Amino acid sequence: MIDDNTRKKDKFTIILAQVFISCMMAFFMTLIFGSLLPAIDGGLHPNWIAEWMRHFITAWPIAFIFSLGVGPIAFFLSSRVVGRVLPD
Repeated sequence: MIDDNTRKKDKFTIILAQVFISCMMAFFMTLIFGSLLPAIDGGLHPNWIAEWMRHFITAWPIAFIFSLGVGPIAFFLSSRVVGRVLPD
């Protein structure tokens, strides 16, 4: 049986992982769509770093909110799949 301390640590770990995942997703998505693709298309302009930073600061909270909603669904679905594939 899992005690409350372990459960709280697990919940904290999951939330912290969602913070890191959403940060990395926002970073790479804004890097690709806000910097690399425009650079290939027509070159970078002098303010591209400031513009990228603005997009990243906007994208990270949105990605975090989405990860809070999608994360539990993904964990549920994966546990169902693993439960069916590898029964106890």
